[in-house]
Amino acid sequence: MNNENPTVVLVHGAFVDGSGWQPIHDILTNDGLDVAITQHSTRSLTEDVTEIHQVIEAQDGLVLLVGHSYGGVVITEAGTHPQVAGLVYVAAFAPDAGESVASMLAEPDPNAPAPPIVPRKDGSLVLDRDRFQDAFAADLPAGQARFMADSQTPWGGAALSTAVTEAAWRSKPSWYVVATEDRMIPPSAQEGMAARAGASVETVAASHSVYVARPDAVADLIRRAAKAIEL
Repeated sequence: MNNENPTVVLVHGAFVDGSGWQPIHDILTNDGLDVAITQHSTRSLTEDVTEIHQVIEAQDGLVLLVGHSYGGVVITEAGTHPQVAGLVYVAAFAPDAGESVASMLAEPDPNAPAPPIVPRKDGSLVLDRDRFQDAFAADLPAGQARFMADSQTPWGGAALSTAVTEAAWRSKPSWYVVATEDRMIPPSAQEGMAARAGASVETVAASHSVYVARPDAVADLIRRAAKAIEL
């Protein structure tokens, strides 16, 4: 355990799993930071928060939570845990108490493209495979985007509809990576959530897959956040 820095806990969003964090994991661990990557189900916010708390409690000392997309909702709720020292949002939802993904999407930006979310027979949600790259990973190679589309994890209704009970960003420092080419969460919405949270902002010209396409920029902000809250 590095006694000078918090452990970085990387929390993935909907439709993907923790393997997408590998480029950032490699950068941060090469820099000497301790990193843990979650593999939560994205079926239920309550279950996801429980799983993230288990990861947090497996670490020695303080942690820095990093959430991408829906993972931002998870870290907002899980981040009230006493071991959490700060939050990093990566093209992510940053809801306030009483807000859910569903409520935040209730009035979509008419000028932004609608994410190609489609229901499966069991009621869970995935992205249309043929439109996945354009929406989620426009700046990634076609083969890599196709693999991500074909290996999607379904997003559960309880993950979308459950509201946050307490927003950790109201009591803990936060940072935010705004992806200016995002076609899943409009950049203007990202900027608004970051401003509301009082987050330190890094703007990156990238798609919703900014953590894969520009791991250098995302890792740089995580490093700065970890330095700011080092033990």
